[in-house]
Amino acid sequence: MRTTRTVLDTGQIITFDGETGFITYGKDGRMMILAVRGDRPKAESIEKMTDQQRAALHRSMTAYAGTYKFDGTTMEHHIDISWNEVWTGTTQVRTVKKDGDRLIFTTRPAPNPGLQPTGLFRCG
Repeated sequence: MRTTRTVLDTGQIITFDGETGFITYGKDGRMMILAVRGDRPKAESIEKMTDQQRAALHRSMTAYAGTYKFDGTTMEHHIDISWNEVWTGTTQVRTVKKDGDRLIFTTRPAPNPGLQPTGLFRCG
């Protein structure tokens, strides 16, 4: 999986290759996502993991669940639980486009919770 982020202030494009993730949409209207970047740190062991490594692991993942609504082009994720409590109780909106056998989810501009530089980003 490849993810790109565009810094809207500068036009800089940040690309992440090797990401792995899953999005599950149920017939009951519930959804769940877990995505991790490919360059995640790996501690020697749980007992030797540092706070810096824990923070880096948190910054290199996305995980949340809730309900969803899809109208054919726009996906709304209504978040009930999240790795980032700022998102819990919010609605995350994605534009969805099909490109061959791939689905491309594009976010609306928003602050990025885990990457530098700061500013507004669009992911897609």
